[in-house]
Formats: sequence, C-alpha cells, structure tokens
Amino acid sequence: MTSVRETGRHTRHDVYEAQCPCRAMLDLLASKWSALAIGALEDGPLRFGELLRRLEGVSPKVLTRTLRRLEECGILRRVVYPSVPLHVEYSLTELGESAAVPLAAVRSWVERNIDRSPLA
Repeated sequence: MTSVRETGRHTRHDVYEAQCPCRAMLDLLASKWSALAIGALEDGPLRFGELLRRLEGVSPKVLTRTLRRLEECGILRRVVYPSVPLHVEYSLTELGESAAVPLAAVRSWVERNIDRSPLA
C-alpha cells in the first residue's frame, strides 16, 4: 500500500493501486490526442492553428482541453506573446521531453505493426 508523507507526497508509487496519483498521469499520457500533441511538439514550439492542422481529425474544443491538461500537469508550457491578434505558442517542458521518448516508441510500434492488427 502506498503511504503518504507529511509533505502530501507518496513514499513510493504503484500505478496498480487505486489511489496512486500515477493513474492521472497515465490516463493523460495514454490519451490519443495527448500522445499525438506531445509528438507534434518534439521538434519545437507550435501555435494552436499549427497543432490543429498537424493533428488531423481533432476538434478545436478537444485540442484546447488536451493542451490545458498537459499544461496543468507540467508536460507543456503555453507562452502568450502580446500582439494583435494574440500569438500563443506551445512547447514541451523538460518533463514533456522525457515523456516524448517512450511515446515516440509507442507511435513507431503502432505504425510498424498496425497491418498485423484487425484494426487496419
């Protein structure tokens, strides 16, 4: 069982335990749109419209929600440049860059193996 220290942080994490905070991060990273947004940002900052075009099939509402969740969890940063119209860029944080590595491996695996699946 995971125990909580006085700081409010767990002494160890076990994603299989119901109350482990790891589950929220796993849920976020396992989301299709999160994994794709992180991948799209691997090569550098992008504006909202650029992300929307890159992630074919995502609605503006879903992309907005996904980017907000990723920002709240420290995976990406949102920088607003004062201009008319506003210029907003999204980029990966150090934490986001570390998450991008295993997610890139998963995306590559899917592309290599999709033809072996009934989903193809």
